[in-house]
Amino acid sequence: MTKSELIDELTAQTPEISRRDMEIIVNAVFDTMTLSLAQHDRIEIRGFGSFIAKQRGARAARNPRTGEKVTVPKKWVPFFNVGKELRERINKIIAR
Repeated sequence: MTKSELIDELTAQTPEISRRDMEIIVNAVFDTMTLSLAQHDRIEIRGFGSFIAKQRGARAARNPRTGEKVTVPKKWVPFFNVGKELRERINKIIAR
């Protein structure tokens, strides 16, 4: 599902909110989550899961095209851990 499809689905579920307003809401949620992760905060949504940013260390790698050795700098990478309730709901739907 793309962000646009998410906005369309939420707009269909709440017809009293316009698509433009829903787009603003969804963007605000994603922007807030992005800012929190950039500040190394943990985001926990009960029944859904949690997001954290982990630091991946610098490492040596090879350019696949040339085989030349390159250094990949350290960077922060977002991780998502699924919550127990979401995992159970997905498995229940799949088991039907």
